[in-house]
Amino acid sequence: MAKTALPKSDRRKPVSRKKEVAPVPVSDETIAAKAFEYYCSRGGGHGRDLEDWLAAERELRATS
Repeated sequence: MAKTALPKSDRRKPVSRKKEVAPVPVSDETIAAKAFEYYCSRGGGHGRDLEDWLAAERELRATS
């Protein structure tokens, strides 16, 4: 017994499309405050300001 071929449109899996959400802007003041928290949490050691800023920015953007 021969199988009947389904039209191409019936063989495709349905595609679930996620709605893209625009990132919520994070202000420099908010990032600076979080970076200062990092600075204070490690005892105020100098020379890691960029590292603190980038870590704060990454964390805040991930949670927004």
